[in-house]
Amino acid sequence: MAHDSVEKKPSVNADEGSVFATVKNLWPYMWPSERPDLKLRVVFAMGALLLSKVATTLVPFAYKGIIDSLDGNGPDNALILGVAVPLVLAVAYVLGNIMDAGFQQLRDILFASVGQHAVRKLALQTFHHMHRLSLRFHLQRRTGGLSRVIERGVKGIETIVRFVVLNIAPTIVEFFVVAAIFIWMFGITYLGVLIAMIWGYLYFTIKASNWRISIRRDMNASDTDANGKAIDSLLNYETVKYFANEEMEARRFDGAMAKYERSAIRIWTSLGFLNFGQAVIFYGGFLVIAIMAILGVMNRTLTLGDFVLLNTFLLQIYRPLNMIGFVYRELRQALTDIEEMFKLLDRDPEIVDKPDAKPLQVTGPVIRFENVSFHYDPERPILKGVSFEVPAGETVAIVGPTGAGKSTISRLLFRFYDVTSGRITIDGQDLRDVTQESLRSAIGMVPQDTVLFNDTIGYNIEYGRPGASHEEVRAAARMAQVGPFIETLPHGYETQVGERGLKLSGGEKQRVAIARTILKAPPILILDEATSALDTKTERDIQSALDEVSRNRTSVVIAHRLSTVVNADQILVLRDGVVAERGSHAELLAQDGLYAQMWNRQREATEAEEALARTQNDPEGFVRRGPAAAE
Repeated sequence: MAHDSVEKKPSVNADEGSVFATVKNLWPYMWPSERPDLKLRVVFAMGALLLSKVATTLVPFAYKGIIDSLDGNGPDNALILGVAVPLVLAVAYVLGNIMDAGFQQLRDILFASVGQHAVRKLALQTFHHMHRLSLRFHLQRRTGGLSRVIERGVKGIETIVRFVVLNIAPTIVEFFVVAAIFIWMFGITYLGVLIAMIWGYLYFTIKASNWRISIRRDMNASDTDANGKAIDSLLNYETVKYFANEEMEARRFDGAMAKYERSAIRIWTSLGFLNFGQAVIFYGGFLVIAIMAILGVMNRTLTLGDFVLLNTFLLQIYRPLNMIGFVYRELRQALTDIEEMFKLLDRDPEIVDKPDAKPLQVTGPVIRFENVSFHYDPERPILKGVSFEVPAGETVAIVGPTGAGKSTISRLLFRFYDVTSGRITIDGQDLRDVTQESLRSAIGMVPQDTVLFNDTIGYNIEYGRPGASHEEVRAAARMAQVGPFIETLPHGYETQVGERGLKLSGGEKQRVAIARTILKAPPILILDEATSALDTKTERDIQSALDEVSRNRTSVVIAHRLSTVVNADQILVLRDGVVAERGSHAELLAQDGLYAQMWNRQREATEAEEALARTQNDPEGFVRRGPAAAE
């Protein structure tokens, strides 16, 4: 797929002062090769920036002219085209400021679509990358914390793109222009004081901002932790209620927020120190230049207009200089915010397609496990040399005690992980030699824990084959025996299912999952303990729908309840990661081994459950004794 080939950028480290290295990495997004219209906008934005700086530079000269003409030390007070010189200069002053503001806003407007395009592309790249990362990664991360990292990262990228192009570049231009004017009009001494002030200002800003990075990191970590705890608690709302642990959850959340509060207070305190230090340095330099200018006016080497010109230039410099300080602080904070996101982008997916991977060609399909071994941790092997075959159109069931490796087989079939040794093939094609997209398109899954999207029932069924017609969705729902139920709902297929499908019962969610798989119409089907979380009656009702969806499909059934697999063509019994027994239901019972023991235990449990149910429904024993006995 196209997004798999997106170039991965080097990591970002906020400690390395890598602002310009980051901008270099982001430049392809701000100067997109496939969007000449955006390139043109960048050119026009730069043009508007330069025109803005021209207006900014000329405005103080108009102000100087006004002062000198009113002071009587300037040109003759003769009229020019009938208008007094001060009035002309006043108009020029106002027009210069208007032009400056207008070109700055035009620059922002022109660059807005460029910046947002860069943000969108990087956000999309990150979103794609999250889906490419392995199941192992996602099982280890908190979804809430992950979403917060991405959210902060996207905002940080927007800050860097906007401030570097729209603030740092024009400020540098303005400094050079003012430096040239100072040398030309006032001499090297004034320029020396100006450079010393600017250097001191920037040095202090950089050092103080770097000091604040560790505080910002602590605040980000606390924010991520608090957000993760909040989302985790809300996703487990019912569990919190079951154990009446609202106060405990509130304490956990408040503990994380207390850390955030302490870090936030330190951030604002350090910001106050930074702002005060910047003001002391700037106005100290301002005072030195002002004293020099006052002495110059008193010695008549400078005019009053020159004094005003110097002050105006200094005040004009203060705005971008103060902005540079603000921008540098924001850039450092943005780098801190995006470094976690870039670490995610730098993380290599555990499972990747080979460069020459081809789409899976399904002819049977026949599934083969050939001496497959697998472990999550080298010290704890899960599968040890497992071999079996699922012939085309047949059903193979996999049963065994908890921890035997049953669900691992389904994860290996979907290639969420690669085998440690051996190989898995479909119609003779090693799963590692075909594209992941084509492999997963050929397999349908009905899991034990069905999680639905927080959308409509219709959307969740159509998810099996996006773009399917409404009639096809309804037909799939009828085959899954959920159609009549949906039609009784006030909003029918437009009914919202809630977060993770919590508005539906377990049986209803499972039927929606079956309908989704029916609509997908895959040649291979995996039922991973699809009914183990349901009560016996619901399980029996759903089993007929499962039998329907698995008919004429190559199916792997991973089961806890053995009653659901008695009709399988072959049953494999896993124990400690190896196939301990195999055969049909009758053959395995005849062997009187592990399967027979499991069967007898489950049958006794079922009989006891049914006897208890009869007792609860007929406490006087009327049904068992009959009318005569009752008499």
